Amino acid sequence: MAKKVSESVLVVDDDPAVRKVVEALLVQSGIDVAAVASGREALAVLEERPIDVMVTDLQMPEMDGMALLDRVEAQWPAVPVIILTAHGTVPTAVEAMKRGASDFVLKPFDRDELLFVVQKALAKARHAASEESSVDPPSVRWASAYPSGTSRVMRECQALITRAAQGTATVLLRGESGTGKEVAARAIHTLSPRRAGPFVRVHCGALPDALLESELFGHERGAFTGAVARKPGRVELAQGGTLFLDEIGDITSAVQVKLLRLLQEREFERLGGVVTVKADVRFIAATHRDLEGMVAGGEFREDLFYRLSVVPIWLPPLRDRAGDVEALAAQFCTERAAANGRPGVTLDASALGRLAAESWPGNVRQLQNFVERLVVLSEGTVIGAADVERELSRRSSAPSDEAAAPAPTGGGRRLDEQRRKAERDALESALRRAGGNRSLAARLLGVSRRTLYNKLEDLGLL
Repeated sequence: MAKKVSESVLVVDDDPAVRKVVEALLVQSGIDVAAVASGREALAVLEERPIDVMVTDLQMPEMDGMALLDRVEAQWPAVPVIILTAHGTVPTAVEAMKRGASDFVLKPFDRDELLFVVQKALAKARHAASEESSVDPPSVRWASAYPSGTSRVMRECQALITRAAQGTATVLLRGESGTGKEVAARAIHTLSPRRAGPFVRVHCGALPDALLESELFGHERGAFTGAVARKPGRVELAQGGTLFLDEIGDITSAVQVKLLRLLQEREFERLGGVVTVKADVRFIAATHRDLEGMVAGGEFREDLFYRLSVVPIWLPPLRDRAGDVEALAAQFCTERAAANGRPGVTLDASALGRLAAESWPGNVRQLQNFVERLVVLSEGTVIGAADVERELSRRSSAPSDEAAAPAPTGGGRRLDEQRRKAERDALESALRRAGGNRSLAARLLGVSRRTLYNKLEDLGLL
């Protein structure tokens, strides 16, 4: 088994004194730190090794913090970015959060606050790594995932989403993991009158109560240890736009009470505050859980359920729209071939037929990841059924109870040896296709960078 890799933070600041102080603070807390002086150096580190969280200054020469944030959001969207900013640039820092930054800390910073913010971001990163297969790839968007669907069930779903987008009522997106709930939420925002406002996502299952409340509602100075300045929450950041509450079924009863008031009254107070803030926000929630069963079991408030479920929309699993598989696969192939520098790669009829015959329990997300793997690992420009069979066999090469059994007489290899060889072949092939770029190789294999590094170490490839 591969040894556990320490959590890592990348610190980016052109001031050597700031870098030294932040690095010392984090190292004392048992965190692995890489400290660099520029955005370009930061990108080089991200290409070379896995990073869980990035802390970057906002004002730097050549590439400033906003430009660096945009690059990280595009290439490493799972890496939370914390902005260090001076008092005079707080509006810019808030704009950075609207563009995807995880948090910001004012300079000169309080050490307790900085450590608190970093640990909160690390908690998010841990959750994302533990559920990496449930995170929609950044390339999946409404325009690419759904228009190819011509099945009756998808046409009905598209019509519901289009109609729901025109209003302001709260929408509850239901369906299995991988069916594209975040894609649908973004589509509703994009098609709505609020499209010019921000789209802000909160993963409700990623943090414990106290951190989730702070994330949603913000906090006042002194609200808790380390809160040395007022911080806006995600509700404030979504003003004039849409707030997407992902995995709403994971929130505890304590948070349910506060969320109910927010939905009913459209107002809230920051943690530690007494000023009531109006929420000019359109709410969209999503879950794969059985909320009706949770209500019956007393795990979820009935009044909150009805507040959330004003416009319920069920996203169908791929098995209920099997006729869409070939069109989706062809579309994903075109997109991912262009994204991976292999324009012109196509799936032939035999490959499309073989893909359509699979069940795809991971739904659209699993199909897209698999097609991208085909694009990267196939040798020629035309992908056939044999290429699909090869990757399906690699996908199914997993440990079983038989793997620990003694090898049969006659020199047959144990299943675990076959699995390790299949994993090694897949890793080496992905690394070749990615030109040695481990971050890209991880994305092509559909795993997190940390999982890739653990596998490389386990197989002796580091």
